[in-house]
Amino acid sequence: MTTVVPTSEEDPALSVVRFTSELAWSDAGPEVMEQQASRLCVEAQECMVMNRWLDLTSLMLTSADIVFSNSKVSEKDLECIFTVICNLVTKSRSPDEELEMAKLICAKIIQQPSDKPALRLKILFNLYNLLDNAYCRFYVFMKALNLAVSGKVTEHVIPSFKKIDSFLKEWNLEVQDQRELFLSVANALKDSKSSAKDSFKFLTKYLATFSYEDTYKMGEAKEEAARTIIEFVKAPDMFQCDLLDMPAVGQLEKDAKYALVYQLLKIFLTQRLDAYLEFQAANSALLKSYGLVHEDCIAKMRLMSLVDLASHKSGRIPYALIKDTLRIDNDEVELWVVKALTTKLIDCKMDQLNQVVLVSSCTERVFGLRQWQALRTKLGTWRGNIESVINTIQANKITEDSSQAVQGMMIR
Repeated sequence: MTTVVPTSEEDPALSVVRFTSELAWSDAGPEVMEQQASRLCVEAQECMVMNRWLDLTSLMLTSADIVFSNSKVSEKDLECIFTVICNLVTKSRSPDEELEMAKLICAKIIQQPSDKPALRLKILFNLYNLLDNAYCRFYVFMKALNLAVSGKVTEHVIPSFKKIDSFLKEWNLEVQDQRELFLSVANALKDSKSSAKDSFKFLTKYLATFSYEDTYKMGEAKEEAARTIIEFVKAPDMFQCDLLDMPAVGQLEKDAKYALVYQLLKIFLTQRLDAYLEFQAANSALLKSYGLVHEDCIAKMRLMSLVDLASHKSGRIPYALIKDTLRIDNDEVELWVVKALTTKLIDCKMDQLNQVVLVSSCTERVFGLRQWQALRTKLGTWRGNIESVINTIQANKITEDSSQAVQGMMIR
């Protein structure tokens, strides 16, 4: 038989058990309510004495639904109740027990995400801060993230995405968990226009976790790979990406459903406006089904084509070539060059007298083997130039030192 040690002040956990049980049984009358409250308090005391913290957590959560739905319980009281419940995880005797307790609490909190979602989210983050085990923290963070999306309160979790890299170091996740994290973050960001770039960034992080060794799992990434391509094409301010180098994207090239989406990406990253117009003429319905606006695609493709000209024409692009490539009038050439300048796609000067654009540098749409080789050549040239300058300086210094020595001998 368990011995209950009396205390002068009631333990907070017992106070919560008493309060929630009285609330749950209030309609049954005072006598029944008191009997049930006393029974549950005794059971709770037994759990505490025997260090059965998981059982106590389960017991305290039995009336959680009633607490949330009862209008007599203020949000402040709700938060206090769950602070006491969440604090039980600090008494767990092992990481496994801590995780099981966290799972029980999360399961109750996320049951009705549309009811007081901001408060539920706050409770989950309070729980997160009480946990010691890294995987437990990851588990609770994911539940909070999904709750925020379901409850439409993502603005409360978006600021934490800036710390994802440090979280990854702390959590030390397996690849599958990393995929789940990156995809969930991207989904949380996708409906926010101001976060389109961040959504794209996390989608690419998700896709980058797949390698050619993951053939049997890579199929699950097809839909997200296509979605990432469409997000890139839609974005008016994104002109460079490494999607073509990713196995998860490459698998779409011969896919029955997404081959045309892959072809569209290849056009935007390696070809010019004429290729896009030909593609659009044959696949206008497909583009509309993905929400792509033809005029927006033309505008982006004109800039991409101008970048392509800048990277292939040895620094000199005739106005006439720009006019023909971008399919514009003569008086629009300089307008599009200025657009490319303001978006920092190219660095150039316009020679109006000779009707040429003089390019000093440009952004690469893709950064593959050819770009790495070009960079290596440039670095080699710069290194040679620097070595030449150093040798010249050293030679001049030796000559100068010798002249000073001769002058010194003559003075003596």
